[in-house]
Amino acid sequence: MPFVEIKMWKGRTKEAKKKMIEKVSAAIVETLQCPSEAVHVIVQEVEKDDWAVGGKLCSERNP
Repeated sequence: MPFVEIKMWKGRTKEAKKKMIEKVSAAIVETLQCPSEAVHVIVQEVEKDDWAVGGKLCSERNP
């Protein structure tokens, strides 16, 4: 049972997340030759205030 965890900033549409999950799942099915029903994907959305890179909050960094 492949298990994929994707963490990303909040703000993507449901449609964008659905498309991403479909593509990630398809890549795993193709690579591992497993049934799609065996692939589990969890998406965790994080606020930019709760994510930091290089010691700085992402909400305070330039885009």
